[in-house]
Amino acid sequence: MTEEELRQLIEQAARENWTKLYLSGNELTALSPEIGQLTNLQSLDLGGNQLSSLPGEIGQLTNLQSLYLHNNQLSSLPGEIGQLTNLQTLYLHNNQLSSLPGEIGQLTNLQTLYLYNNRLSTLAGEIGQLTNLQTLSLYNNQLSSLPGEIGQLTNLKILNLYKNQLSSLPVEIGQLTNLQTLNLSGNQLSSLPGEIGQLTNLQTLNLSGNQLSSLPGEIVQLTHLKKLDLRGNPVPIPPEILGSKNLSEHPGNVNEILNFYFQVQNPQETEPLYEAKFLIIGEGGAGKTSLAKKIENEDYELQTDENSTEGIDVIQWQFINSEGQKVRVNIWDFGGQEIYHHTHQFFLTERSLYGVVADTREENTDFFYWLKVVELLSDNSPVLIIKNEKQERQCQINERHLRSEFTNLKEILSTNLATDRGLLEIKQAIQYQISQLPHIGTPLPKVWVRIRSDLENDSRNYISEEEYYRLCQINGLKNREEMQQISHYLHDIGVFLHFQNDSLLKKTVILKPEWGTKAVYKVLDNQTVQKNLGCFTQADLADIWEDIQYAEMRDELLQLMMRFKLCYEIPGRPQTYIAPQLLSANQPEYDWTNQQNLILRYEYEFMPKGILTRFIVEMHRLIEEQKQVWKNGVILNNNNRARAEVIECYRYHKGEIKIRVSGFQKKELLSIINNKFDEIHQSFERLQYKTLIPCNCSQCQDNPDPENYPLDRLYKYLQDNRPTIECGSSYDRVNIRGLIDDVIEPIYNRDDPFPPSSNKRQQNININIGQENPTMSNTYQKHSGSGDNVGRDKVTHNIYNNQEIQQTSQEINVLLSTISQNYEPNTPAGQMMIGAKAIEIVDQDPTLKKRVIGALKSAGEEALEQMIEHPAAKVFIAGAKGFIDPEK
Repeated sequence: MTEEELRQLIEQAARENWTKLYLSGNELTALSPEIGQLTNLQSLDLGGNQLSSLPGEIGQLTNLQSLYLHNNQLSSLPGEIGQLTNLQTLYLHNNQLSSLPGEIGQLTNLQTLYLYNNRLSTLAGEIGQLTNLQTLSLYNNQLSSLPGEIGQLTNLKILNLYKNQLSSLPVEIGQLTNLQTLNLSGNQLSSLPGEIGQLTNLQTLNLSGNQLSSLPGEIVQLTHLKKLDLRGNPVPIPPEILGSKNLSEHPGNVNEILNFYFQVQNPQETEPLYEAKFLIIGEGGAGKTSLAKKIENEDYELQTDENSTEGIDVIQWQFINSEGQKVRVNIWDFGGQEIYHHTHQFFLTERSLYGVVADTREENTDFFYWLKVVELLSDNSPVLIIKNEKQERQCQINERHLRSEFTNLKEILSTNLATDRGLLEIKQAIQYQISQLPHIGTPLPKVWVRIRSDLENDSRNYISEEEYYRLCQINGLKNREEMQQISHYLHDIGVFLHFQNDSLLKKTVILKPEWGTKAVYKVLDNQTVQKNLGCFTQADLADIWEDIQYAEMRDELLQLMMRFKLCYEIPGRPQTYIAPQLLSANQPEYDWTNQQNLILRYEYEFMPKGILTRFIVEMHRLIEEQKQVWKNGVILNNNNRARAEVIECYRYHKGEIKIRVSGFQKKELLSIINNKFDEIHQSFERLQYKTLIPCNCSQCQDNPDPENYPLDRLYKYLQDNRPTIECGSSYDRVNIRGLIDDVIEPIYNRDDPFPPSSNKRQQNININIGQENPTMSNTYQKHSGSGDNVGRDKVTHNIYNNQEIQQTSQEINVLLSTISQNYEPNTPAGQMMIGAKAIEIVDQDPTLKKRVIGALKSAGEEALEQMIEHPAAKVFIAGAKGFIDPEK
């Protein structure tokens, strides 16, 4: 929009007494002082422009209630902003503000203030005058302290201070007694004031990524706390209790975290843990089993025909450390066959030591692969390379190259197990590295240690859940919740398997995990199953598991396989199952149209085995005709509304997954696929990959091999207020927002108190908050009159034109479809759950909520329900009416 067009627009708005003016995404570099003439304005949206300053005349808009200035280049605000005393909502995120004027304190009616992604190093004390403020978001600034006046914000419900430089909190923080969400993640806090216990309405407290080694006793006064995140702090709580290291997942149970912390504060009731895993991995036949047995017993005589390990064997070994403490080592000997690699994700745990064994005669050990697996799946745990020099056959390793690539590589050792040469040095290296693991010596409640000891001394392979509870009672526990906490912890560290959230598996505690995994691998190794390309039946399982140790547990073992995403039941063929990793490598014939496809690619720096297998298992209900699936690909069909082709390409560790989707609801299906891969990717701690977005210019649009842009680069352009990018093929300038929205659905919870760790996800959050839909770019919209009844008012320029309504309905359809993966969409109960969850998500997204309200008012309930085309649409619309009239 040119300056002249803006001037004419302002004149028109002044003549007609507009109450709302939307100028987002118009590449404005300056705002005319005439803006001050629009004294009837109640809402002004200037987001997504290139404004570096505001005219003082903006202070004349004294009726303004909402002001959106996000995604500009503002480095300061004029003092006149304090004259906007009726302002209730102020968006200033994604600018370059280094300070706020003291006049900000005059905005005493302000309820929502977004200041994240700026450069604030201090916060003016006048902030305390905003006594009606309910939401204050300051994440990703440079604040090193908070003024004590912040305690005056007694109506504050949400305070987000994620990613600042805070080393302490003022005691006045305790005055925020209405606070429900407090996010202090990513700061430098080493302690918390006891006054934090006064925040009795607090429900969410995120303290992840700080330097806390202790907690104040007053924290137990937070009786309404539902989420407590302490991950990434040196608190004496095992990470298994704190929750997944993946910060995009919710933390552990609040009660379990606090109960454990205060239990171990009493040294008389604790016992230090001196135990760790040593996991031996490598190619089949490398000598892993021989090494494990030699470590356990140096007198063990090697077998010339040593059987290959089926699945996993576990051996216990003990040594005395330098402090005189007995340390127990659980040696896990992994089978090396490639079919077993798909389950590495479930057993290669962190806080362990790894040994990669290589047979120097074969010279077939891919050190890069095995070291990368350890780095990826075990959070960079320490690793030893052990060269098994059979018949004194030596081999050279490029040690310098490996050490430059893998910082966790500790030593490269040689041995001849037939003569015991080098065995002592290997055992000494194992003892030293295990003694250095950070969890060695951490305290555990004595009752936990007793229960664990009793379970491990039980010779049975499994016991019932009730037997486990009785054992806990014998050891003095009466609280069922603490019994479940112990079970959860022992499951996470691999002592036994107890899936408490599985209706079938929760009834059994598998005391010997190796027993369960061997049973699983008996199926995958079975010649009949392999001959049938991974297909097996209940009758097959009766033969495979005929042994007495398995016969009574067939249902549970089958459920264990499905829990590990190793197989699925074929829809329409009861008691018939497929293990996708055994499918044929031959791609079947099928028709495909290349016209108007949506395309998405993932490129992996290192691709672990099992990503596509897991995807196939989790999406199996959509497999076309239940036959268009092979080892490296699958065709999905969403009720003939859209089809998707998903193919994996693997080339020397680097991998790629290519997706293309056709059909009239292709965006919805692609969104479901992308969300599922997102979930799978997040389960790998250090997975490095690129999401590639195809160009949609006229030359690339129907090209099966279009220009591609890394998604991270597109987000960086948007953060830098660069709305377009040049296509390398056509040299056209392409709208970035349109590129992304073609493929990637927005993230709905825009101010999450538990922000994801992924850079990609964080950039999504930063960019999307408050953004208008790309179809609205370079336009302006306004209402005449009061705007109290938009659907009936005579509107000169309707905010929600048909294209906008269609886009909003499509977005809601995708949201409902995504939620439908967890609920049954064709039942009334499922529709109620899906609709309620969608309303909750939309309610947290001001921009989407505004668009839903506008679409509902403009199109009407019946028309919008037809446009959404989802079984839960009616439930969602009924809930959305509450956005317009809360009484409904």
